[in-house]
Amino acid sequence: MKSPAKSLTQLPKRALDLDWRLVLLLISSVTFFTYISISSSSTAAVLISLPKAASFKSILHPPNHRPSRPNPTRPLNGSRIAVCLVGGARRFELTGPSIVERILRVYENSDLFLHCPLDSNAYKLQLLSDAPRIASVRIFKPQPVPETESQLRVLSPSNSPNGIQGLLQYFQLVEGCLPMIKAHQEKNNFTYDWIIRTRVDGYWSDPLGPENFIPGEYVVPPGSSYGGLNDRFGVGDYNSSVVALSRLSLISQLDSAGLTQLNSETAFKAQLSTQNVRYTTKRLPFCVVSDRQYPYPLGRNGVPVAALSSQGPLSGAKCRPCKPVCSGPCVGQMMSGLYRSWSWTEWANNTLELCDAHGEWEEGWETVFDNSAGKKLASARKRIWALNMDKCVDGFDKFKKRAAHWVGPSAAEICGLGLEKPA
Repeated sequence: MKSPAKSLTQLPKRALDLDWRLVLLLISSVTFFTYISISSSSTAAVLISLPKAASFKSILHPPNHRPSRPNPTRPLNGSRIAVCLVGGARRFELTGPSIVERILRVYENSDLFLHCPLDSNAYKLQLLSDAPRIASVRIFKPQPVPETESQLRVLSPSNSPNGIQGLLQYFQLVEGCLPMIKAHQEKNNFTYDWIIRTRVDGYWSDPLGPENFIPGEYVVPPGSSYGGLNDRFGVGDYNSSVVALSRLSLISQLDSAGLTQLNSETAFKAQLSTQNVRYTTKRLPFCVVSDRQYPYPLGRNGVPVAALSSQGPLSGAKCRPCKPVCSGPCVGQMMSGLYRSWSWTEWANNTLELCDAHGEWEEGWETVFDNSAGKKLASARKRIWALNMDKCVDGFDKFKKRAAHWVGPSAAEICGLGLEKPA
């Protein structure tokens, strides 16, 4: 009896073609489902982790491979940066928040080193508790600096409010950052790539840009040079910065070079030059908030005091919050009469407005400042002014806990010096 089933050779050609297509389809289906089963877990993980707005396009072209908005600080993101902040905290409720926002938060991997004298305004330093990283804080009780014969030969008391002793106190303040930085490096076994040195009384109107970090050169502001170099700010690589910060240690070498009767700015230029440190000037968006009074209108050697609201960059010129008394063409007439190598600062293109600083700060300066600085910085000023003793101590304790290393009086002593009124 013949089997009802036919062999493949007996099937019509069309039937053979159809069966092979079925076989190929079956093989393709098995292969596809096998692939899906193998990769389903990883694919599911990607899908689960996607935000609501994500799509399969973001899986095929993940964020790391998509064009991104340029980050101007990216070339420095891998660098180790120390920020040396020095000086008295007289108007720190105005300047401190700008330093946090426009230097420390711009370079969030930077480490803060604070070196300040204890005085009635030191309690305001607690505003730095908002800094991303606090490496070391030293708040010290000022003591006279012993004066040596070489210092008396090299330095001049002229134009220094406290004579040569004032210069030595300032130089010691600046150089005091170096042992703090070196101790932190040794403890953590690394060396900083860059050191930024700036002042507690500096108000920053815009962020410090990455173009100011130049290997092999020390960058300082132009203007306010007083015959030398503006010493109100500096940034450089580690080796250049060690020379720039060694304000006291290098006086003996200036003496050996036969240099005499130098002010702070000419001494600063000399110490860089004698140590073969190249320097360059770049305009920078900060000014030094000052309570000092200066004659107005300006004479040949006058000191221009900029309105803090000036469009800048003011490059470390003296400033205060004021309603400008001179702007536009008036500024050119006033500034063109100044001795350029003394207290002059850049004024072209309506970047500068002038205050009449011959007296005290004008009534209503708080509103002028708040309008210029914006809501965030204005709220910090108001917060400091509203402190009582308990809130001050709590704020300073928070600041202290965030520091990797701390040398200074107790929070109660610091706050009591500024807030407790004598009986």
